[in-house]
Amino acid sequence: MSTLLRKVWDSLSTRSISSSSNSISSVDQMTMYVQTASTGEFDRIPLDIFIQILKILGPKESAKMSLVCKSWKFIVCDNRLWIYFLQNQNEPWDSTFFAETHLRSGPLRMLSNSVSDLSFMSIFGQRAQVPGAIIIDGGSGYCKFGWSKYSAPSGRSATFFEFGNIESPMYSRLRHFFSTIYTRMQVKSSTQPIIVSIPICHYDDTESDKAARAQLKDAIHSALFDMNVPAVCAVNQAVLALFAAKKVSGIVVNIGFHQTSIVPILHGKVMHQVGVEVVGIGALKLTGFLKEQMQQKNTYFGSLYTVRALKENLCYVALDYKAELSKDTKSTFQIASEGCFTLSEERFKTGEILFQPCIAGMRAMGLQNAVALCIEHCHDVELMVDDSWYKTIVLAGGSACLPGLAERLEKELYELLPSCMSNGIRVLPPPYGVDSAWFGAKLIGNLSSFPTSWCVMRKQFRHSSRRKFMW
Repeated sequence: MSTLLRKVWDSLSTRSISSSSNSISSVDQMTMYVQTASTGEFDRIPLDIFIQILKILGPKESAKMSLVCKSWKFIVCDNRLWIYFLQNQNEPWDSTFFAETHLRSGPLRMLSNSVSDLSFMSIFGQRAQVPGAIIIDGGSGYCKFGWSKYSAPSGRSATFFEFGNIESPMYSRLRHFFSTIYTRMQVKSSTQPIIVSIPICHYDDTESDKAARAQLKDAIHSALFDMNVPAVCAVNQAVLALFAAKKVSGIVVNIGFHQTSIVPILHGKVMHQVGVEVVGIGALKLTGFLKEQMQQKNTYFGSLYTVRALKENLCYVALDYKAELSKDTKSTFQIASEGCFTLSEERFKTGEILFQPCIAGMRAMGLQNAVALCIEHCHDVELMVDDSWYKTIVLAGGSACLPGLAERLEKELYELLPSCMSNGIRVLPPPYGVDSAWFGAKLIGNLSSFPTSWCVMRKQFRHSSRRKFMW
């Protein structure tokens, strides 16, 4: 049947071309033909069979069929057909659907679009034409980079140890950082738009912090545009992690390299006026505490990377810390060239310092208290009539991948908060593990409206008034 349909199309194309000698333009000829064409025996094909034929033909041939006649055009343009084609792409359909219904209008209009208002046939065609983007998620600890068309980041580097603190707006440091990543990817900076994650820093709603955030963002744009990057999209790292969870509003708990940030986000915008909570415990403290416990038991290890590997493969967060102390929790993990390591209570004590910092001799607020405080602030400011926007809590960062962390935090919040605030709270583990922010950027880079709706163009930036830095 698909062969017959192709013959029909070829026949129609031939007739259209052969009539080009007439005085009527080719466009007018096609219009007249579409209005008067009859598909003969094909008119008798049941609709469900016709849809199955189109699915077999694929998107390219199906699009051609829309030119045969008006009735076929109506069928071919049906959203359900093109949703089927999109579902068979490499990208997960739920992520594609979220991106096209929530993000395609850009950061200033991040409201859900009705499916009936969208043409998924157009979206399919536009996504096929999107050039893609270079994505650089430069966290304070580790940087992930790659092309948005890739299934995962193509490379990683130790940001802090290799480049220093990229959160400070130092032009030379940022320029060196971006140049190095482009060199490792073996691409020219002038060929692709770029999506950069902005580090979670300068948290307060004060004028000085507002200025510092603007300065950092301007420094990123300046460094990249001076490298002839055609378009730049710079988005807060916590916002990207939230997008990866297919949400535009919620609270992101990002366990970074040096500290943990609790970031309230509404419609893709960080609510600095609500308050970003910060706890001075990050991945480095967790690794350091595990190291101390191993040293106390005279366990030899080659480097801090060994300790980190043990943390990632053996450690977890107990749902009930006191009950866990009475259990046999021994487990062994083998590291190449170093042998086997056996840990017991260190496995859950390491993550416990997030909730009880005093165990590691630190004076800091427990994670559950900091998140509860953020929820209380969100509740008190009454930004929306519906208070469900802050009841989705998304974990982000490598150490947030510790098994049991999401369940423990959710349990603690239900115990700490009154029912009017705690009802409906859900704590979600990192949707893509350590790469959540990178995958959030990937959703933007593959949008049908990218780069127009999300990027600042080089000409646009250079013609605008920008802050002059003294480097």
